[in-house]
Amino acid sequence: MDKQEKKTIPLGIALIPVLFLILSLSTAIIILKQSPHIPLILSTGVAAIIAGFYGYRWSEIREGMVHGITLAMGAILILMIVGTMIGTWILGGIVPSMIYYGLQVLSPSIFLVATMIICSIVSLGTGSSWSTAGTVGVALIGVGQGLGIPVAMVAGAIISGAYFGDKMSPLSDTTNLAPAVAGTDIFSHIRHMVYTVTPGYILALGIYALLGTKFGGGQLESGNIELILKTLTQQFHLHWLLLLPPVLVILMVIKKVPPLPALLGGTILGGIFAWLGQGSSLRQVVEAAYAGFTSQSGVPLVDDLLSRGGLLSMMETVALIICALSFGGVMERTRMLEVLA
Repeated sequence: MDKQEKKTIPLGIALIPVLFLILSLSTAIIILKQSPHIPLILSTGVAAIIAGFYGYRWSEIREGMVHGITLAMGAILILMIVGTMIGTWILGGIVPSMIYYGLQVLSPSIFLVATMIICSIVSLGTGSSWSTAGTVGVALIGVGQGLGIPVAMVAGAIISGAYFGDKMSPLSDTTNLAPAVAGTDIFSHIRHMVYTVTPGYILALGIYALLGTKFGGGQLESGNIELILKTLTQQFHLHWLLLLPPVLVILMVIKKVPPLPALLGGTILGGIFAWLGQGSSLRQVVEAAYAGFTSQSGVPLVDDLLSRGGLLSMMETVALIICALSFGGVMERTRMLEVLA
């Protein structure tokens, strides 16, 4: 048996790491309610052990792991910068301004459309559909009930906007993870998603506009919205100029500036605005960039929405990328993927 034949792993054996991964992931996520990191690590170990039995040296297995991780290094760096940018943007009042001015467009006659747009803006600014739906979305549900609009319609508008923002936001971990796995950059990924996401978004806006004409006579009971607006004005110095950093980052994207310097520029702008506009110290800026911003307004709606960001907030996603691509790297280097294909 020559060296090449010795390293050919049969299909049935090559399936073992994949089946183990499926079983362990299902157990961890569905039954144990845990993260997928440990199953991925264990599956990598199973793949490495099998490769060892078929003649692969540890140096070759390690080479596959390192190669897999190296492919995503650009995305990992972007994720880390995104975390720092979220922290400085909240501290600088940029994200709060996006939320504040987004909530200003509320009008009973276009409530459903406004709800979708507001949730889109908030989700774009925070990169989190869950946080948007669980905070501003909850407030908008109350407003919709006060106007006599069916809860299902309001919930649909909230989810439509929240997932659009999450899908298109460069601050979203999943939006960063997808191009990392596919081997492309985040802004190219977002630009190409425009072609598929925009038609559906416009169609949904049209449907909500049509439905909204039936509920144009209600009186806006916006206690929760007013509470959020009041809390934001008390906690931050808000101004339309604070919307400039997102605009500048978008312009850099349009001009095809590489994502890393574009996002790093956004982070620096956030720190400058925090210093000049909010009176934050250098220590506070660095702390927000590293550990994230912690809102202590005493209003749960606002605190849950704004307590986020920082380099540390992205470490779980970074670890997930490393674990997943380590497994993929071993499978590829030992040609088990080739056998499965």
